[in-house]
Amino acid sequence: MKRTFDLILCVISLVILAIPLFFVFMAVRLTSKGPALHWSKRIGVNNNIFLMPKFRSMRIDTPQVATHLLTDPRQYLTPVGNFIRKTSLDELPQLFSVLSGEMSFVGPRPALFNQDDLRDLRTKYGIEKLKPGITGWAQVNGRDELPIPAKVEFDRYYLEHQSLALDIKIIFMTAFKVLRRDGVSH
Repeated sequence: MKRTFDLILCVISLVILAIPLFFVFMAVRLTSKGPALHWSKRIGVNNNIFLMPKFRSMRIDTPQVATHLLTDPRQYLTPVGNFIRKTSLDELPQLFSVLSGEMSFVGPRPALFNQDDLRDLRTKYGIEKLKPGITGWAQVNGRDELPIPAKVEFDRYYLEHQSLALDIKIIFMTAFKVLRRDGVSH
């Protein structure tokens, strides 16, 4: 049921968002050197690594670490980077990861390949069995502002209470949070 829901919502989203996807793609390409997409190594189901696409909001020489670990993340932003991050437009290419089955609309956000602390804590509670999501329970309850143990507790709650109704609630809460730009720290 979840996969069918993901596919239907993904196709509808891609049709509706085709023009914004094109404009963001062009804005990134025209304002900075390098490709429009950044393929980030992420941890997927069963801790397998996959490549997750995002619109590139950072310069091509940015270290591959979580943004909060950079001394001054703003120094690495492209001219449109701050805008596409704050509006979450950089996340739109992940729709193709949902289409391919590597991600779901709702699930724990995929950790970077080198976020061992997050991976290990999720594995301790069995969260690694879940397909990562574009959004999740942790994102609507704090997003970038949450410390790793709190994120994992929200992921654990989702693991134990997942349902289509909860997924729909999270999607609506995400839309509200994105429009208000809640919880985005960089």
